[in-house]
Amino acid sequence: MATDKKPTTKKVVEQAQEVKTITQLREELTTKQADLLLARRGHAAGELANPRVLGSTKKEIARLHTAIRAAELSDKESK
Repeated sequence: MATDKKPTTKKVVEQAQEVKTITQLREELTTKQADLLLARRGHAAGELANPRVLGSTKKEIARLHTAIRAAELSDKESK
């Protein structure tokens, strides 16, 4: 019947568990960019088992760019 509905789930926003410096964020960014490059090569060669890795890695890179920008702005304001 049409009355059987799946329960809706709410998206949980994770809070930062540790504060990272700008240099740590940049190091992590370069690592993620290298991972994305390897995943793209693997996908092109047909070796990548899960192509969803590409999208999630891109999102992680965007989050790192945002965190770096926010840290730079907060450092600029505090000076």
